[in-house]
Amino acid sequence: MALSLRPVARSEFDLVRHIQVEPDQTRFSGTVAQAFEEDEDGVDFHAILNGSGAAGFFKIDRLYHETYSFAAPQDLGLRAFMIDRGEQGKGLATAAAAALKTYLPALYPGRGAVVLTVNLQNPGAIRCYLKGGFQDTGGIHPHGLAGPQHILRMELKGR
Repeated sequence: MALSLRPVARSEFDLVRHIQVEPDQTRFSGTVAQAFEEDEDGVDFHAILNGSGAAGFFKIDRLYHETYSFAAPQDLGLRAFMIDRGEQGKGLATAAAAALKTYLPALYPGRGAVVLTVNLQNPGAIRCYLKGGFQDTGGIHPHGLAGPQHILRMELKGR
């Protein structure tokens, strides 16, 4: 598996437009099209590449603390993390989550951690994030779109 991560400009929609999760996962991650349609300040797009092709997508929210009080101003937020349904089950999500520890500090120097919320009803994603190096803070965010969510955090290297 030749996994790599890279930024995606808004003009590069065609690189990631094909990525679709299973229908029951959309309520947790949304879609790539929705991400590109939203005009969110402080949000950057990234691709998860398996070889030369995009197998996944995620957003990094530089202003996460403005929406979530449990995040510090120097924290990044991980949002809309998804692996294409044809690529699931190959370990890509766990590998991509683990790769964030060194990938993000190179792009966002001085940021201390990456934080996310994951729905309590999404045990596969919870396992993936924990196996990829995130720690469960023990906190619950009760206001997720699809219900209550665990709050997970990963300290970043190179700070």
